[in-house]
Amino acid sequence: MTWTRRGQWLELTPGKGLTGAKDRDQAAAAWLLDTLGMPDKLLKQLQANKGLEWKGDRLRLALFPVQPVGIDPVWRELPVLFEDDFCLVVHKPSGMNIHPDGRKGETEPTLDHVVAAHYQMQGEDIAVRHIHRLDQFTSGPVLYAKNDWAQLKLDEDMRHKRIARSYVAFAQGRVSSELRVIDLPIGKDRHHKQRRRVSPTGQTAVTHVRVDEVFKQATLVRLELETGRTHQIRVHLSHLGHPLLGDALYGGSTALINRQALHGEKLAFTHPFTGERIEITDPWPNDMQHLYAKLSMRH
Repeated sequence: MTWTRRGQWLELTPGKGLTGAKDRDQAAAAWLLDTLGMPDKLLKQLQANKGLEWKGDRLRLALFPVQPVGIDPVWRELPVLFEDDFCLVVHKPSGMNIHPDGRKGETEPTLDHVVAAHYQMQGEDIAVRHIHRLDQFTSGPVLYAKNDWAQLKLDEDMRHKRIARSYVAFAQGRVSSELRVIDLPIGKDRHHKQRRRVSPTGQTAVTHVRVDEVFKQATLVRLELETGRTHQIRVHLSHLGHPLLGDALYGGSTALINRQALHGEKLAFTHPFTGERIEITDPWPNDMQHLYAKLSMRH
């Protein structure tokens, strides 16, 4: 099976077994669902809107319609880590929100604004749809869906925890190498609107930890989330007496870095159309590299 994009259409060449079928439309629908894994919701949508047609031996799907962007484009430098017709992965810098939060007087552009400008510069009319989030002062890769097929598949993968995100962080103090898993529920802190805390009545939260390097004042740890609670890594480590360096909200020292020392280092997901496993590495930003150098000098 080969495929080509032609404007708003995806053209597939499924082969003689399908093109020679007695009822090609019915055979095509079954093939799209069972072989290609097309979401059932999308198939029904395309059938209802004449977005599925034959052109000779090619099956055409209206997968790339013109869509309202939904947010004003704002130009900023945007490191692109991966992009094709289905997915976009970009680096989110520390200090930038993923999307507007509706606060009065909010003027700073968000990552969604910058992605909208990226699409505009490429002449693409695409709705801006992030699949997951990062805290404002956490840097790292963010995955976007560029069409309905991608969004439906990637949203499902997020729900079923099939999208893997790995983080690197500098925790205050010396973390024991025996620490492997933090399994502590997290809930809201009723005394502080912005904070979360470990609470027996909170939601299940599981963080996997690997101690990689121990310094005099801090520990380099790598982490993977089994769940995705707000501030999960920050809450878990601070609860154990090892807040992230720079994380003033949870008691971390800001002497060496002025934001939480947390970076999304790797992102892995299954491509929503090809089924290929995509693994993305996002290099450490300068402030994390400088922090590592400072800690190494004090080793």
